[in-house]
Amino acid sequence: MREKPEKSSRQAGFTLIELMVVLFILGLLAALVGPRLMGRVGVAKQKTAQTQIQLLATSLDLFHLDVGRYPTEEEGLKALVEAPEGLTGWAGPYLDKGVPKDPWGRDYVYKCPGEHAPYDLISLGADGAPGGEGENRDITNYTK
Repeated sequence: MREKPEKSSRQAGFTLIELMVVLFILGLLAALVGPRLMGRVGVAKQKTAQTQIQLLATSLDLFHLDVGRYPTEEEGLKALVEAPEGLTGWAGPYLDKGVPKDPWGRDYVYKCPGEHAPYDLISLGADGAPGGEGENRDITNYTK
């Protein structure tokens, strides 16, 4: 006859203290790494806005070459996608996927004539208000 092995008084597994130590270490790592990643998201959104403004500026310049003027404020950036009524020389669309929104989900501000250039393109940043610093600063076609 075979004898059954004696049951160990201690079963295999993790103790509560071991689990708590692992959770503490994971929480510590998240607390150290999380803020650094969140800061990078803001910088990435600002760079995306700068890139989109450059794309819009190039499209506006192509519009100007074809039509002989920039779109009026009333025509807006929509003139890069759809020909304004009664306009001759329009050879668009100048944007493949329509007019993008800024990385914070708002429309770009377009002023023509601009205060700083023939036209001004502005993203109002994370706060959606003029001015600001850091992630809230305005991104424009006339400042770097």
